[in-house]
Amino acid sequence: MSDDDSEPTGSEQADIDETRGFSNLEGTDLGGEESSQGLFDDLLSGEPIFENKEVLRPSYTPHELPHRSDQINKMATILVAALRGETPSNILIYGKTGTGKTASAKFVSKELESTSQKYSVPCDVEYINCEVTDTQYRVLAQLANKFIEKNKARIDDRIEELEALLDAVDEHGEATSSDTTAGSTRNDTDAPSVSSTTDEPAADVTGESTSTHPLESTPFTDRSEIDARIEHLEEDKDSFEEVPMTGWPTDRVYSVFFDAVDYDERVVVIMLDEIDKLVEKSGDDTLYNLSRMNSELKNSRVSIIGISNDLKFTDFLDPRVKSSLGEEEIVFPPYDANQLRDILEHRSEVAFKESALSDDVIPLCAAFAAQEHGDARRALDLLRTAGELAERSQTETIVEEHVRQAQDKIELDRVVEVVRTLPTQSKLVLFAIILLEKNGVHSINTGEVFNIYKRLCEEIDADVLTQRRVTDLISELDMLGIVNAVVVSKGRYGRTKEISLSVPLEETEAVLLSDSRLSSIDDVQPFVQARFEN
Repeated sequence: MSDDDSEPTGSEQADIDETRGFSNLEGTDLGGEESSQGLFDDLLSGEPIFENKEVLRPSYTPHELPHRSDQINKMATILVAALRGETPSNILIYGKTGTGKTASAKFVSKELESTSQKYSVPCDVEYINCEVTDTQYRVLAQLANKFIEKNKARIDDRIEELEALLDAVDEHGEATSSDTTAGSTRNDTDAPSVSSTTDEPAADVTGESTSTHPLESTPFTDRSEIDARIEHLEEDKDSFEEVPMTGWPTDRVYSVFFDAVDYDERVVVIMLDEIDKLVEKSGDDTLYNLSRMNSELKNSRVSIIGISNDLKFTDFLDPRVKSSLGEEEIVFPPYDANQLRDILEHRSEVAFKESALSDDVIPLCAAFAAQEHGDARRALDLLRTAGELAERSQTETIVEEHVRQAQDKIELDRVVEVVRTLPTQSKLVLFAIILLEKNGVHSINTGEVFNIYKRLCEEIDADVLTQRRVTDLISELDMLGIVNAVVVSKGRYGRTKEISLSVPLEETEAVLLSDSRLSSIDDVQPFVQARFEN
């Protein structure tokens, strides 16, 4: 063996490992059981508070929805037509955020699908969130692909049934052939005598099987017809072409969707959540096409359930769409504090370990959420966040202080999310207000904001809006609760807006500076200070 091929000695190997960034782990803390520094051990050492945290999330659909039985029953009386093979009326569901609209609609649709399977009535429910899928192309493409997937699955099931039928035909043929062969080898003297006077059926002297033929109760007369049917189904399956998420003309997407829906005889319920977002983004073309489908469909029937937070969004619809879409309307009123308490108690029984909640936690969560227009989602978020805070502090019981901390945390998270998603021009206006407040300016007026705003636009090379438009942006920030803008009379000097920040200054500034365009602003501080010294 050459020197080049020889094995390195122990010390040489250690040197090699060291140069490669490795070290011999044997006999060290890093390689042994004690390598863990207990980062998670301490967190896991305490008793968990939650039994099933998912129950407190908005995505969870409970088995029972307190205080929504009237709305659920009304939906059920409308959709029961689908179980009779008829077309249900279209439904529009209205209500503020967190009033149980989506949860109720999903609950009813789940019941509808399970009942349709029980009675062997073909019924499909498809859910689309229009806040995410917000254009006609995307809605139609997503629906088309879902129905193509369902059609392929049903074709596979039918092919499997037909292949089982072929096997039964083959087995029956083999059994018949075997019996015939056995009968032909017997002597005539072995055959039993047949009495013409008996009422009993005559025995089969040929030895052929008297069992029912597998094709007797089917539309097929022989094996070749089954083969032809399987071949036809496979051709149908191959003909389905999935729609890409971009690139096709919209009329082609609609055509593929139409064919996919009409392939089978069934009732289809399409649930469009946040339907107002779809109308706002891409007009009412999608609703127009969907609401007129039934006049062209041969096998299927389509019903639409629209869910909206905006009670006035139908004002912008084409009158024909409005009349066909809003055949039935269901309004979900906000929950009051007592109803929210019932919902939280119902969920908390499943969500938490026994005795994990102090008596004042649920009433406080319900009271906070009732102030937010009866929002059950807010109440559930509060309770879940309070539980998470208690778990992090390794306490065994959630108390009032955890709820108050959760309220502050959720409010801050909401502010961060709202500020983060503001348009650039609104961010610049807000940044100008923050800079003025940081420099000790009180009772900020619109003119002062506009002067700083112009300088910020120059810093990042952005277009400068008019002062009137900046005033409008301040009003929008006021509506969002980020600033407080009050119109104050100055007597003969007219009226002006006095503006102040309604959110934490440092956290809001940090969110603004996380924007890549605003992060390059460095030199405004001296400018602002100098401006007020003059």
